[in-house]
Amino acid sequence: MTAIDELTESFSRLPGIGKKSAGRLVNYILKADTAWIQRFANQLSTLQEKIHACSICGSWTENDPCPICSNPLRDKEIICVVEQPQDVATIESSHEFSGLFHVLGGVIAPLEGIGPDQLRIAGLIERVRGGTVKEVIIATNPTVEGDTTALYIQRLLSVIPDLSVTRLASGLPVGGDLEYADRLTLARSFRGRMKF
Repeated sequence: MTAIDELTESFSRLPGIGKKSAGRLVNYILKADTAWIQRFANQLSTLQEKIHACSICGSWTENDPCPICSNPLRDKEIICVVEQPQDVATIESSHEFSGLFHVLGGVIAPLEGIGPDQLRIAGLIERVRGGTVKEVIIATNPTVEGDTTALYIQRLLSVIPDLSVTRLASGLPVGGDLEYADRLTLARSFRGRMKF
């Protein structure tokens, strides 16, 4: 296997990148400026050293706690629960939410061996019980696993007095991912959220 084949194979392992796209990336890199390639390679090789999960919300950050958790202007009475760290950036881009986040790290998926104990659900319950949270918005993807996870969390939170548990409203396509939703769809979903 040649160096081109090996790099093409590596790029094709990335989500959304097929063999043809991977080949295009390799050809682009072969023609690119050497200084840019070195900088790009350095950024890739040090990414996991520089970025880690926030100890509070679980989102990706260079500083702990993350800029959202440490921002005194954020509404500390509302927590938005998402599946993955990239969902935080997606929701932030809508400019419709000013509260805090909690990243689960996935969804309940028994067929894949992922149960509630593998997710950051206990941390969410602890945050809600130990603070001044008045609303939890569950923003898991509208899939079977996302809905199952949302229902499970809603049941756990239903015993906490004076806590409103909401779910993003329709507008997000069933079977879709938050990561690919446009700003307008996300904005409408936040405005139209409803109680469980």
